[in-house]
Amino acid sequence: MDQNGKKPVIAIMRPESYVVKSRELAESFGFEVVAIPMIEIEGMKDEYFDAFAENIFSGISDYVIFTSANGIDHTLSKITPDRHSKFIDALNNTNVVAIGPTTRKQLEGIGIGVMGMPGVYSSEGLVEYLCPDVKGKQIDTARSAYGSSLLISGLRDCGANVLETKVYTLTLPKGPLQDELITKSVNGEIDVFAFTSSMMVRSFFDRAEALCEGKSIREVLENSLVAAIGIPTANTLKEYGVEVNVTPDEYTFKEILRVAKAALEN
Repeated sequence: MDQNGKKPVIAIMRPESYVVKSRELAESFGFEVVAIPMIEIEGMKDEYFDAFAENIFSGISDYVIFTSANGIDHTLSKITPDRHSKFIDALNNTNVVAIGPTTRKQLEGIGIGVMGMPGVYSSEGLVEYLCPDVKGKQIDTARSAYGSSLLISGLRDCGANVLETKVYTLTLPKGPLQDELITKSVNGEIDVFAFTSSMMVRSFFDRAEALCEGKSIREVLENSLVAAIGIPTANTLKEYGVEVNVTPDEYTFKEILRVAKAALEN
């Protein structure tokens, strides 16, 4: 709270499916929340999914990487229910790698053992973690259509054979709610902006530009606390001329809240 006892207001722009838990977590840190999605999640199935599933079922996979809880959910949604148990058993016969603790928790919650996860929860961290052991190995991964290309190119540079399937994509919602967030921002109603992906940054600025508020939004962010979940998101903000005030060491939403709160108190 500030000197007047007012809670700082944080803008959370994560997909609708994250809103309830994100709000509860932010409120537990003492924030007042404005939650308006600037990105949404939509399932998809590309031409590589069947080969991905067959590699796992047949035992060809040496490693299987999941980079988000969404990737797990959208992978299972494409496996017929009668084969879920067999698919989980097959995964447990490979080395399953999670990008971070949230993904690990999701996997373990459905009975999938996790071999490990990187020290840095990012594509670069995964490459660094796996590179010494994957030469000549088969690595399969199911993730977002907007996942960093550094994961695939980095593992291939380490000598691995990599099969990537894209099981969900991100879309940019455009409507009165999104316009409301820009208006609230320009009116000075937001103290903290929590950006958790590059797509979110681009969506936010697209809406601002559509409302002819691009310049105003940059001025608002200059006078607010801007938090980015990781280096790629921070770099995207810099492309828009925005200085990032805080970036957590661990790329999780809980950590972004913790460092934002600490920055406000200092």
